[in-house]
Amino acid sequence: MSGRRQLFRGARLIDPDSGLDGLGDLIVEGDRIAALGPGIAAEAAGGEVEIIDCAGLCLAPGLVDMRVQLREPGAEHMESIESSGRAAAAGGVTTMAALPNTTPPVDDVSVVEFIARRAREVRLAKVHTYAAATKGLGGRELTEIGLLAAAGAVGFTDGVKAIADALIMRRVLAYARSFDQLVIQHPEEPSLGGAGEVTEGETATRLGLAGIPAAAEAIMVERDLRLVQLTGARYHAAHLSTAEGVAAIRRAKAAGLPVTCDTAPPYFALNETAIGDYRTFAKLSPPLREEADRQAVVDGLADGTIDAIASDHAPWDQDSKRLPFSSATCGIVGLETLLPLALDLHHGGRLSLIDVLRRLTVAPARILGLDVGRLKRGALADLVLFDPDLGWRIDTDAFRSKSKNAPFDGRSVKGQIVRTIVDGRTIFQRERQRSSQ
Repeated sequence: MSGRRQLFRGARLIDPDSGLDGLGDLIVEGDRIAALGPGIAAEAAGGEVEIIDCAGLCLAPGLVDMRVQLREPGAEHMESIESSGRAAAAGGVTTMAALPNTTPPVDDVSVVEFIARRAREVRLAKVHTYAAATKGLGGRELTEIGLLAAAGAVGFTDGVKAIADALIMRRVLAYARSFDQLVIQHPEEPSLGGAGEVTEGETATRLGLAGIPAAAEAIMVERDLRLVQLTGARYHAAHLSTAEGVAAIRRAKAAGLPVTCDTAPPYFALNETAIGDYRTFAKLSPPLREEADRQAVVDGLADGTIDAIASDHAPWDQDSKRLPFSSATCGIVGLETLLPLALDLHHGGRLSLIDVLRRLTVAPARILGLDVGRLKRGALADLVLFDPDLGWRIDTDAFRSKSKNAPFDGRSVKGQIVRTIVDGRTIFQRERQRSSQ
């Protein structure tokens, strides 16, 4: 290794892959980690060295966010690869996996190549993309999975749409299995969920809104798990939100099926009451659930059933959200609040700090087959330096994202990003602030 050297001195080094959690130093040479551990500062002596005094802050692998909507190409006024890269950098995210629901959708090699080229030009967070499982995200005709995988697609999904037809889903899984590719499903049975707006129950009744039963998630997951048994394909259930959905994945893992899953901060940080009186910024798909479901998601994270935490970043402009509840779009932005909201699980005593970071780094990296998310000699220097205990209030007006649609505005959190590094380059730096708590 050669090139510019940096010494991160006096950090709390945390590597969820190896279990490392202790004070030490880390040396970056060029775009790689050259050494790490206690008492290695002398190895950086000689030549020009940039010294970063970490003062005991946590230095961990950069976050790997496996569910992001970029809106480019086609809707750059809501978000672009550059603006999402800046938001990711401020949130400590060094690698993103983008959904294929752009315009045009990512169902052709040329679009995969366009996204990769734009990410290289922007030089912020690394961007990988999923490809559509079916052409035009229409749920009928399969895409060229082999060609798209060879072009760099990291998995196959119809994004925010479930692959509803069981025969089509079986073919997708079988085809993906022949190329050892991952299939990601939006787990909601559309005939039960399509006309709904919030979770079925007391809040839906009180507000007079159409309800989506929690069973819509479990029915789709259970169906898909039967198809996984038939095909042997790798399957991933996205943004689980219900107790039944978590339980189905738990049983499948116990049976040895090749399945993984993730959830997003709204599903363990909020419940249906966040909708209040028709707050469209809390309208999601799947919807916010009852408190018992929220608790079950937390339990699933704690016992390892839920492998990863993703932001589920879904930027929308004001015209798409400031509408009557039934007309408003689903989704919230989440790149800049991913770490502090996940750290609530640590501060609340449900997960250790290293376990929270595991679900944000090496676990999603493994699911996607990416060689990131680890602190080790020779690894790419994708790093995040953060203060896990610094309190602050979320201010959506200060987001780097072009869109501000989030239900967490004004929420008190702990955990603030100080510096984000990609391939040895600092892409975000914040002066350390005093707690606002």
